[in-house]
Amino acid sequence: MNLSRQKAVGRRQVIDRAAFCVLLSAFCFLAGCGYTTRPGLATHLRTVYIKPLINKIDLTQLTLDYQRFPIYRPGMETDVTTAIINRFQFTGLLRPAGPKDPDSRLEGELVEFRRDALRYNAAQQVEEWRLSVVVNLRFYDLRVAPTEGQAPAEGGGWLMWEEERLTGDATYFALGPNAESEAKALDRATEDLARRVVERAVESW
Repeated sequence: MNLSRQKAVGRRQVIDRAAFCVLLSAFCFLAGCGYTTRPGLATHLRTVYIKPLINKIDLTQLTLDYQRFPIYRPGMETDVTTAIINRFQFTGLLRPAGPKDPDSRLEGELVEFRRDALRYNAAQQVEEWRLSVVVNLRFYDLRVAPTEGQAPAEGGGWLMWEEERLTGDATYFALGPNAESEAKALDRATEDLARRVVERAVESW
């Protein structure tokens, strides 16, 4: 009886050691180089100032073709900026900060807001649309000086990357049982753009 009890205790100790080793390995992996939690992100960058986007959409063009261009929402650049800030907060990879002494800066322009027809019904009415929100962006490392021959950026910092016509989009049905308002679809397109912006900032260096 004592021998059986000793064997059971021994087996339990072996299982406990194995479980401990698995947990320790997982912890070391997550706390190691940081690729799983901060993929491609320089270790000295912890905060980012998201500078309010500048609206460079040509509003006169939005009235020329109703079939292509959606109803313009005033303050879209503010909505996009807020969505990007919220996305950074959600991921936790870079903490949004104010303009005073951040580690990095993201800035850019809202350059296009477009609607494209995807599907027509039998009466040749547009049944499904795609909304696209387009921005030009630049990301600066404010902890590293510009390289030799590189002009310092306005506001300081080293240009890490520049992306033109980064696009977020969403599709929606305007007719039928699955109809959705354009405003809701625009919210989804803005959220999609914010996700793409954050992915570009932390994974593509």
